[in-house]
Amino acid sequence: MELDFDIEKWLDKLDGVVDRYKEIEGLLSDPEVINDQERFQKLSKEYAELKKVVKKYDEYKELRANVEEAEEVLEIADDEEMIELAKMQLAESEPRLKELANKLPLMLIPKDPNDDKNVVVEIRGSAGGDEANIFAGDLYRMYTRYAESKGWDVDILSSTPSDMGGYKEIVFVIEGKGAYSYLKYESGVHRVQRIPSTESGGRIHTSTSTVAVLPEVEDVDIDINPNDLKIDTYRASGPGGQSVNTTDSAVRITHQPTGLVVSCQDEKSQHKNREKAMRVLRARVQEKIEEERQEEVAEQRKNQIGSGGRSERIRTYNFPQGRITDHRINLTTHQIEAVLDGELDEMIESLITADQIEKLKQVE
Repeated sequence: MELDFDIEKWLDKLDGVVDRYKEIEGLLSDPEVINDQERFQKLSKEYAELKKVVKKYDEYKELRANVEEAEEVLEIADDEEMIELAKMQLAESEPRLKELANKLPLMLIPKDPNDDKNVVVEIRGSAGGDEANIFAGDLYRMYTRYAESKGWDVDILSSTPSDMGGYKEIVFVIEGKGAYSYLKYESGVHRVQRIPSTESGGRIHTSTSTVAVLPEVEDVDIDINPNDLKIDTYRASGPGGQSVNTTDSAVRITHQPTGLVVSCQDEKSQHKNREKAMRVLRARVQEKIEEERQEEVAEQRKNQIGSGGRSERIRTYNFPQGRITDHRINLTTHQIEAVLDGELDEMIESLITADQIEKLKQVE
């Protein structure tokens, strides 16, 4: 999706950014502000963000002056050498000027404070029984391969394998700078249409798996009172109920104020299971706080996942036709094998662009 903005309508807002930048610059040298560390740190962070915009805007204004000067020379000059120099200046400046004209409006969009965070991803088989669980496994592989291509690390926090393959549920963390900024668009119902390996009649089945992507929350970001936690331990078991551990290493943590429950049994160590369960719990508690704070806007899990029914979907993976369609932006690609092998860049970049355009409407 190629962007082409009318930069003229954004110049007043960019000038406003410069004014605010200069205002903060003065405040940061004010002894009263310096002595108020909380305010000083908040202003310093805002100053650093605005500086990026101001730097690009200064470059834009300089290039624009160069282009206008070159165009003026071409209008009045009759010296061949001057004309040639002006043409060269235009050739050098115009492409970068256009690039900045499309980039600067996007820099006015308020930054999502979670964008740089790691993500907790939850995938569950939904409608479709065994085939939904198998597809959940396919989605897990897709995200791990995508993470590998970005140089990110993947760590399983908890999983419930399915007897026929795949997962009834798998929860994992992807650690990497900017992981949330890319993967937050993956939350929702993913629908698959294909002939299951268990289908003897060759009929196409439709199944769904749900994906939830939550920013990982650190201890410093959220205060969970240990007295609010009910922690149970039990013996871990594998698919089909068979015992995989002879000690009570599995952990179930209930956050009593919200009723949220997280279980983890993947590690042999009770301590490690508790640590992993707390990573998921912090993300879910923070999400619940955000939902209550912005009930009409956020409600991430409820709005993103829905009930998991076949009709609620953000994306369809149609194997007989070899295509994937993202229904939010009406984007279709016929690279289904490549996408499921982790080549998600085209899909995600298109979603980011569509999101930026929508957010720019709110900035106007």
